[in-house]
Amino acid sequence: MNGYQITFFTQHDRRHHGKPLADWLMHLAGELGLGGATVIPASEGIGHHHRIHSAHFFELADQPLSVVMAVTDEEAGRLFERLRAEGVQLFYVKTAVEFGVIGNDNGDIRT
Repeated sequence: MNGYQITFFTQHDRRHHGKPLADWLMHLAGELGLGGATVIPASEGIGHHHRIHSAHFFELADQPLSVVMAVTDEEAGRLFERLRAEGVQLFYVKTAVEFGVIGNDNGDIRT
């Protein structure tokens, strides 16, 4: 299947509607019926203001997070339409990809 890998970059302490932004994105993926999403924590990153963000032993508020999704063209359209409607300001990378499942199908993964 052809589509896009979309990666959103945020921090642990960013919120939308009172929820951590990464969690909100995960719930949005489920609400929109997307195939899935993964949150990837990072130990350090540099933001668009050229400031280093990092996860410290006692403080995770500034920890960089990536939320990665593989979606079809139609799903990407619905996702970005919703993000615009919500007024979310968020850096992303959208890359054309081929994706699918290899091996035995267990019934809960789309192909």
